[in-house]
Amino acid sequence: MAVRIGFVGAGGIAGAHMNSLEKIENAQVVAFADIDEARAQKAAARFRAATYTDYRRMMETERLDAVYVCVPPFAHTDAELIAASRGIHLFVEKPVALTMGKAREIERAISDSGIIAGVGYHWRAYDTTARVLQELKDRTVGMVMGYWLGGLPGVPWWRRMDGSGGQMLEQTTHIVDIARVYAGEITRVYTAYALRSMQDVPNLDVPDVGSMTVHFESGAVGHIANSCMLPTGYTVGVNIITRDLVIEQRHGLIRLLGKSDTLEIRSQVNPTVVEDQAFVDAVEQGDPGRVLASYSDAIRTMAVSVAAGVSAERGAPVDVAEILG
Repeated sequence: MAVRIGFVGAGGIAGAHMNSLEKIENAQVVAFADIDEARAQKAAARFRAATYTDYRRMMETERLDAVYVCVPPFAHTDAELIAASRGIHLFVEKPVALTMGKAREIERAISDSGIIAGVGYHWRAYDTTARVLQELKDRTVGMVMGYWLGGLPGVPWWRRMDGSGGQMLEQTTHIVDIARVYAGEITRVYTAYALRSMQDVPNLDVPDVGSMTVHFESGAVGHIANSCMLPTGYTVGVNIITRDLVIEQRHGLIRLLGKSDTLEIRSQVNPTVVEDQAFVDAVEQGDPGRVLASYSDAIRTMAVSVAAGVSAERGAPVDVAEILG
């Protein structure tokens, strides 16, 4: 039988999952809940699904195997907790919460209930990511440089620290996560943030530039930089430095720069379809090991971004272990 799925949130990122779930034979989208009723109705019409403005009522009324929680960071409140209490499996879009306290509360509920929970770190799903890991298997990573340099998202909540948590938490989390995949755990960060040129933007208090020096448990070092001040997108990705190979990744495109040659490889997969298929299969088969990013692993990625904020406030290095508790 198909896995019956409901959505909490029917906005932008939910649309990417709708597109992929349409292609997955063992998935059936049956309900949408969104505070914007028209948006929920539009999504529901596409799947002949039920519409709700209250996700609590949706989970009380519908027979659901899984719920996709696709909401801004500040809106991760009790949807995951209710799902866990009802034995409904979870797919949660990143970042998983605005604060570590909330993330830990949800993690405990997931653990206590025994449900399967995956998180939307879709860079892990690229076939090119698997190729990078293959190239790094017998090499020592010396440095990882990460970037998310672009423009300001249009949604009002993104511009507020109490809405998005800032760019390092809301967007650059993808870069932090893939850096962990390639070079191992990040143990210490030292960060500087500034609001340099966007003081004229109404109701904005997020930094428009940031730079984070990172130390990996392996001994590798690196930095991750972000900016939202540009008029358009510039670059999003990572560069990995080894003794005989430089690897550049920009979403699904990788370039392998050797001593005398360069190889460019483009991904042949839709990473959202890959991660959604993995989650649906995990639920159908009762196998949490099939998800590409578990909730607990996502918390370790989140902790790095939270540590970055603490470091910027203190003007001093912060150990990620302090944030994890």
